[in-house]
Amino acid sequence: MSTFSKNNSLINNSTEPNILSVSEFSRNVKRVLEYNFPTVWISGEISNLAMPRSGHWYFTLKDDQSQVRCAMFRQSNQRLNFVPSEGMQILVKARVSLYEARGDFQLIVDSMEDAGVGALQRAFEQLKHRLQTQGLFAAEHKKPLPVMPHCVGIITSPTGAALHDILNVLKRRFPALPVIIYPAQVQGNEAPEQLLHALHQAQEQDLCDVLIIGRGGGSIEDLWAFNHEQLALAIYDCHIPVISSVGHEVDFTICDFVADVRAATPSAAAELASPDQEEWLNWLRGIEKQLVNVIERYLSTLQQQLQWQYKQLKHPGRYLDEVAQRIDELTTRMEQRLNFRLQLRQEQILTLEARLQQHSPLHQLTRQQIRLDYLQQRLKHSLSPYFEHVQQKIGSLAREMDAFSPLATLGRGYSLVKDEQGELIKSATQLTAGQQVTVHFAHDQALMTVNKNQAK
Repeated sequence: MSTFSKNNSLINNSTEPNILSVSEFSRNVKRVLEYNFPTVWISGEISNLAMPRSGHWYFTLKDDQSQVRCAMFRQSNQRLNFVPSEGMQILVKARVSLYEARGDFQLIVDSMEDAGVGALQRAFEQLKHRLQTQGLFAAEHKKPLPVMPHCVGIITSPTGAALHDILNVLKRRFPALPVIIYPAQVQGNEAPEQLLHALHQAQEQDLCDVLIIGRGGGSIEDLWAFNHEQLALAIYDCHIPVISSVGHEVDFTICDFVADVRAATPSAAAELASPDQEEWLNWLRGIEKQLVNVIERYLSTLQQQLQWQYKQLKHPGRYLDEVAQRIDELTTRMEQRLNFRLQLRQEQILTLEARLQQHSPLHQLTRQQIRLDYLQQRLKHSLSPYFEHVQQKIGSLAREMDAFSPLATLGRGYSLVKDEQGELIKSATQLTAGQQVTVHFAHDQALMTVNKNQAK
């Protein structure tokens, strides 16, 4: 218990007691447990499993005689390929600890494995079901294989028998087809990472238009690298068509389901990826024969056309005579046509000149001047009597106006009296002593002051 004594020792040889709080005691016990017990592997049965929303798992690990509380936090349980359940036999890698809040002894689980029969198969089925639910196996996402690939990429072990089988088939079927090998481990803990790296490398180089990924047969443990979820997602996202050929015909892996095409064996994958040279040669021979026949028929047709054209050829002299005659004929027709058009134009010009003379402005001006003189005479004879009558009417009205004019009245000795505002004074009652008035005579006026008002 030397370590225990170093960590805030609970045993004190001094005469004075070492009094601890509950929290200090729990913390010291936790340190002792974690220090003295390294990581351990423990097997047992799961009971009281709880999976709250936090993502952490809490359960009890028990056997026939004992039980211990366990906690597996989210960052650890997310790495599992299966989900534990009540009553499952498991193998855990854990650290001994103490939950200080309650003083409970517990194990902190870092990893978990299914210790029961078919653990790998159960994990395989769970992953298969999850990826199938996500649509990674759907047929509409499968890419077709190229009919005539320009290059084939192979992702497998460089020392395995699968590579040897694939290369033999490719050499037999189409020796001219280029092949790029992307080496990777196909078994062991490092295999998934290397397979992923090779797949990414093939996509970055983008030199191949079809990829073969696989290996030879083996147990489920041997093939387990091809059941890796990240590898399945990478194959699904790969823009190059992928052929999966893992194991024998009876073996199935996650890669087989997510790949664009599944081949029963590596040799079968090579068959699917490569065209058959003999079939293509036979097809090319047939095409060659068809082309020869077409070319021969075409040459025969050209020969017949050439002979017909040769018969249609004339001596250049005869051809020139015909051209000269044709030129003379066209010249005569052109002269006749020009003369006809010139004569027609001259007649049109004469007609237009006659019409222009009829509508000349001089004629119009002469006629309008005569009409203006006539109208002036009529106006003169019509206005003279009217003016005399109007003058007589004006004289009569002027005499009548003089008779009623105030000036005529004033001329007979009368006058008008207006106040300071210019208003006419009609009665003496409107006047007051000292008021100034203006008296208007016929030809002048005078300003006067009223001394006395004698109105009655």
